[in-house]
Amino acid sequence: MEAPSAKETRVEDARAQEVVALAESRPPTLGAGRLVAVDGPAGSGKTTLGAAVADLTGAQVVHMDDLMEGWGGMAGTGEQLRSIVGPLVTGAAGSYRHYNWHEGRFDRTVPVPPAPWLVVEGVGAGNPVIAAQVTVLVWVEVDDALRLRRGLERDGLAMADDWHKWMQDEVAFFAAQRTAERADVVVRP
Repeated sequence: MEAPSAKETRVEDARAQEVVALAESRPPTLGAGRLVAVDGPAGSGKTTLGAAVADLTGAQVVHMDDLMEGWGGMAGTGEQLRSIVGPLVTGAAGSYRHYNWHEGRFDRTVPVPPAPWLVVEGVGAGNPVIAAQVTVLVWVEVDDALRLRRGLERDGLAMADDWHKWMQDEVAFFAAQRTAERADVVVRP
């Protein structure tokens, strides 16, 4: 994927500052910590925004790609999110099963210790099962052509069929979860 331009970086930094300021204005939701969930369709810029928020706060970051069981695992991440967030609310460490896309299986358990900040980014990060623990929910979107281009640049043209199917599946997934409607911050170009 192309590196962001200086202008894009400044815009992303300003958006991250907005998200952090909003989260800081609200009480902690994970015990003493705050959870920023950055959700939206694949290829929309969630990872970049999540990283910018983490840079500002020192947050640990959990990527939804690591929680879902491959291309068909979008809808099955609720329990994974609960296993992270539930214990953190009480001050205990959470954890999740890490999915290895190359091996096509879950390969290890990853601990998520209590911390002042946690960023969960990726498709499904704003799952309603953890809505009460999310300090700020961010929805990021761009047009489908740009998303597809970014995805194929990252994953390769051989993954085009998977990307097209994924993009179709996202429509129903997000309609059911109503993520964009529930978002505290909406990021569009």
